[in-house]
Amino acid sequence: MQRSIHIVNLDPAAENFDYPVAMDIRELINLDDVMEELGLGPSGGLMYCMEHLEDNLDDWLMEELDNYLDDDCLVFDCPGQIELFSHVPVLRNFVEQLNRKNFNVCGVYLLDSQFLTDVTKFISGCMASLSAMIQLELPHVNILSKMDLVTNKRDVEDFLNPEPQFLLSELNQHMAPQFAKLNKSLIELVDGFSMVSFVPLDLRKEAVYNMCWLKLTTAFSTEKTLM
Repeated sequence: MQRSIHIVNLDPAAENFDYPVAMDIRELINLDDVMEELGLGPSGGLMYCMEHLEDNLDDWLMEELDNYLDDDCLVFDCPGQIELFSHVPVLRNFVEQLNRKNFNVCGVYLLDSQFLTDVTKFISGCMASLSAMIQLELPHVNILSKMDLVTNKRDVEDFLNPEPQFLLSELNQHMAPQFAKLNKSLIELVDGFSMVSFVPLDLRKEAVYNMCWLKLTTAFSTEKTLM
């Protein structure tokens, strides 16, 4: 697509990168420093860092964003803790501020393909992705990452575009009978929100890599975009 891509690191616990980072939250606040100075654990320290980011968005981040062109693609690499996307409003408030500045924002949820060893873990991944989608209220793309590390592709193929009845049957086989009604409700929820479709990403295959980008470009226009 010939668009410039810039990575913005929003993970205060990140250590090393194999690619250039345009902006880095660790220039503002670092998780290790917070844990040492405030005596917090990893989860509490991360929450403190993200709230500090929210308090300093205008001073640290928003002015920097004005330096990029309208057709630039800015990828925000966020922490992986699901609480940030499902229980607290920090990232939702961040997205709302970006929208107020007329950025087009798309959410990209990465689910580790090696996580899909059985149907219960697949449903768990769908629920986590659905929580993030509801919390952020964004165009949303699900990507099954690290497919290049999967030794047996059959282990995940059944979950790429599964039929609801297949999922329900598999789930009932893995769960006790008293969970049958709950299983049915979960499958109906996943199916109703069209959350059963994941795009597999294998970095070794250019066609698959391009298909992931095609999915993303259909989720937003060609104006300033952040993920």
